[in-house]
Amino acid sequence: MAATLSLAVLLGGGGYWAGTNNLVSSLPFDLAVTALATPAPMAVPTGAIVYYRHPDGLPQFSPTPKNTDDSRPFVAVHASEDVSFEDEAKAPSSTKAADAAPTEPAKGRILYYRNPMGLPDTSKVPKKDSMGMDYIPVYEGEQSDASTVKVSLGKLQRTGVKTATAEMASVGRAVRVPGTVALDERLVSIISMRTDSFVDDVANVTTGDQIGKGEKLFRFYSREVATAASEYAAGLNGSRGNDEASALRLKNLGVPPEVIEGIARTRQVPTSMTYTAPRDGIILERTAAAGMMAKPGDVLFRIADVSNMWVIADVPEYDLASVAFGAKADITIRSLPGRTFRGTVDLVYPEVETQTRTTKVRIELSNPDGMLRANMYADVEIEAGAPNPVVAVPNSAVVDTGDRQVVFIDRGDGKFEPKDVTLGVRGDDSTEIRQGVAAGDKVVVSANFLLDAESNLNSALSAMTEEAKP
Repeated sequence: MAATLSLAVLLGGGGYWAGTNNLVSSLPFDLAVTALATPAPMAVPTGAIVYYRHPDGLPQFSPTPKNTDDSRPFVAVHASEDVSFEDEAKAPSSTKAADAAPTEPAKGRILYYRNPMGLPDTSKVPKKDSMGMDYIPVYEGEQSDASTVKVSLGKLQRTGVKTATAEMASVGRAVRVPGTVALDERLVSIISMRTDSFVDDVANVTTGDQIGKGEKLFRFYSREVATAASEYAAGLNGSRGNDEASALRLKNLGVPPEVIEGIARTRQVPTSMTYTAPRDGIILERTAAAGMMAKPGDVLFRIADVSNMWVIADVPEYDLASVAFGAKADITIRSLPGRTFRGTVDLVYPEVETQTRTTKVRIELSNPDGMLRANMYADVEIEAGAPNPVVAVPNSAVVDTGDRQVVFIDRGDGKFEPKDVTLGVRGDDSTEIRQGVAAGDKVVVSANFLLDAESNLNSALSAMTEEAKP
């Protein structure tokens, strides 16, 4: 007792002396309060360990115990230290009032929570992923259209989403294929006899020579032709019916019209008759020789008009839909550098070659100066596409998944709607849209593959949510 009383007297005297000498006011206020205040007990973490964090506060987390590179253990984070999983309604009203802070306007009822990394994983209650990241709440109304993608302004800038306007334009491209120059089959004439004939004389022309229509080719004698010509000459002074019948017989025997007209004018039958060229052209073949006997059907001359030519191009099967009748084509000849010939697609052949998987396309073009020759090699560039304006979008706007083609339409406020489209002609810069997009729609031309992935994720999450409903 004596010792206790002595200690009390000593402390009281010391306090009186300190007060009279204004010792407390000379000390810093915080130090005095700290020295005199009773220290509050430290809050003890409660709840299960959610994850482990780096001891220095670095953004490194682990779902299991782990050490740093310098062998220091990661710090365990309990549920009470990070986020409360308790219902806020159970908390005391005084505590909620003390912790009240400005909040965002109510967004509606939370439907579920989705994985922050975009994985197809949802939860009905708040939770964290394996890296300690909070699941993102999905509110009622945000998923009215599961395929619609909504992106914040900041994310739009980071991902580089760009848009363009669908417009009416002519979509075209060039189909570049090899080809070969060929003769126009319609402008080739074969000279042959229809009855036994003797060739008396042949004009001084050879293979490759140019010849004009009506010029002499050869002279011939045929007994059957001579008999028919005599009947025709005799009938000119008789009945009209016999005259016409004899003239028709001469035509059937292949006698040129000029010879028949000469007999009608002179009323005489020549000993031998002259066969003239039926058209302007180049002599491709000559087999006639003076003194020879020509049997019916023997080819004596073959003449081709080269004022118009064909180019036969080999178009791959996958490009056939882009090549249409009447399309314009530019032809360059490898042996004629610097010259370009303009032609028109005249025919797409009705079969595909099994070995090359190509189809022949015939292009007709004029050859006024005769520079084009049969069997020349050519490089063909065919204008493919829609000649009239159609709804067109940039090529990069179309997302082709293999099963379908999708274009994302900007609906404003960060909302993007995927639209299945039907494609037409694909040009060098733009693609024809036959169905799904209208002129004036804003379409995404950059980062649309990211939007497609997000759209597929939303659809999957919506399906999972529907299945989870009772």
